[in-house]
Amino acid sequence: MALPSIDDVMGAAERIKGFAVETPLITAPVLDERVGGTILLKAENFQRVGAFKFRGAYNAVSQIDRKRYPGGVVAASSGNHAQGIACSAALCSMPCLIVMPSDAPALKIERTTAYGAEIIPYNRDTEDRIAIAHDLAARRGAAFVHPFDNPHVIAGQGTTGLELMRQAAHIGNQPDAVLVGCSGGGLASGVSLAVRAQNPATQVYTVEPSGFDDFAKSLTSGHRETNTATSGSICDALLSPTPGELTFAICQKTLAGGLVVTDDEVKEAMRFAFHDLKMVIEPGGAVTLAAVLSGKIPVENRTIACIISGGNVDPETYAQIITG
Repeated sequence: MALPSIDDVMGAAERIKGFAVETPLITAPVLDERVGGTILLKAENFQRVGAFKFRGAYNAVSQIDRKRYPGGVVAASSGNHAQGIACSAALCSMPCLIVMPSDAPALKIERTTAYGAEIIPYNRDTEDRIAIAHDLAARRGAAFVHPFDNPHVIAGQGTTGLELMRQAAHIGNQPDAVLVGCSGGGLASGVSLAVRAQNPATQVYTVEPSGFDDFAKSLTSGHRETNTATSGSICDALLSPTPGELTFAICQKTLAGGLVVTDDEVKEAMRFAFHDLKMVIEPGGAVTLAAVLSGKIPVENRTIACIISGGNVDPETYAQIITG
């Protein structure tokens, strides 16, 4: 498949207009004072389905050829892509089946089902979700939409970066760097395309949980690395085993590097967001804030934009974290 370009991102922005939410770019003096710089928070936890994933999902689902794929759409996801695809399929009035890990957060499973999707569970430690999804799609005459290695998905996620840069310019504050939570790289690749097109001087970094930093290692080695673990982090949305082929091809050219945070640093960021920012952020969505708060990137006298990618977290898990 051809790599998406900034023109594809611009096209996606027009396609999702009126369906996706233009999420706010938030500033918080209490955060700036703590770290000694200016932090801009792109609040995708306020996006439709509670995560940025709706952008890429709708851009992809809305372009499915209904005559070629009468069985609708099939996807594989731990939760946010699942919800994005399910919601998009409902909006486009097409059947939807999602392959989800059996240990996915209950809230994400419930919300995916609420959009009318059929759920097929799998064991993330012993089964290949992509292989399962491809098989189901072939048997049902449905289109498979990869959670990140799909040009339409990448272009849709890139609209987050377009909005961020436009909003930052509106308040007269050009980011020195943009931090993006990363699993397979759909958001990172799309955002980096958009950000670099708007301002080549702005650096873009991935942020991953410790032990699942395959993208950071891949950027260092120059080829796609694979994590040894398949589960074990609270950041359930960021556990892809290896970068995508398309996403890595883009990110090799557009990223400044990769940052890594621990689960404890993520928990502290979630607590800070709750107590000081009054924001509910899921673990995978908090990694960028965690990187800033834990000093993983120079912040003093700089402007750093953090994409807060989602807010879908089980109430019980969230309560344990913020009171821990």
